[in-house]
Amino acid sequence: MLTSTFTTGLRRTLPALALAAAGLALTGCVVAPAYPVGDVVYAPSAPPPLQAEMVPVAPSPVHVWINGYWGWGGGRYAWTPGYWAVPPRPGYVWHPRRWDHGPRGWQQRGGRWGPR
Repeated sequence: MLTSTFTTGLRRTLPALALAAAGLALTGCVVAPAYPVGDVVYAPSAPPPLQAEMVPVAPSPVHVWINGYWGWGGGRYAWTPGYWAVPPRPGYVWHPRRWDHGPRGWQQRGGRWGPR
């Protein structure tokens, strides 16, 4: 009799326990919307030629020179000078900024660290 009562009780509680365990496991799953890193900006005209820069001595052997670039804002181009930076992880290289022409105008792309 005891075995029969135990088995019946187990049959009733096991699905509830499995459902509770699945619910608990899924509480760690979050679906988050993708947010853009930055707004896409289009310029109506091509950027000026790159400016010549005097590259100072590197602060250390691991530093990488990031070239200056023309950015678009406030209805005009503005120069941002180059600087030294340390890659965020070994094997990463700097993918420089560039301007591409498309149907909406000139769009800046790149300017990020990534694998070779």
